Amino acid sequence: MKLFEDLKFDDKGLIPAVIQDEATKEVLTLCYLNKEALKKTLDEGCVYVFRRSKNMLMKKGQSSGCIQTLKSLYIDCEGNSILIKVDQKLAGCHEGYFTCYFRKVDKDGNKTISIKRLFDPKKVYPVK
Repeated sequence: MKLFEDLKFDDKGLIPAVIQDEATKEVLTLCYLNKEALKKTLDEGCVYVFRRSKNMLMKKGQSSGCIQTLKSLYIDCEGNSILIKVDQKLAGCHEGYFTCYFRKVDKDGNKTISIKRLFDPKKVYPVK
């Protein structure tokens, strides 16, 4: 795929991708894609990521049902990161929030939850 020639994957074959909700413009998460994840995302029209913690490819939302439908994809000026705009179904975060960036930090470093939780992750993800 010609696109791969324009991208700079790291030494592990990964490239960072910012996922943004197209409608709200909120940044949902930062994830990593390998070539297979990028190809499947483009081919199938829903976001696939490479989960570094599990060393595996997965469809975003495959466990929760909170699928991210691809709306558009951009590469930055140097080809070292990707922006993926999506239609987010329910929540983009495995903690049950619309965005992974739900903790607001004040000038003293104190954190507060800034948005409402949309689902209880204990009811969605099996306990190991």
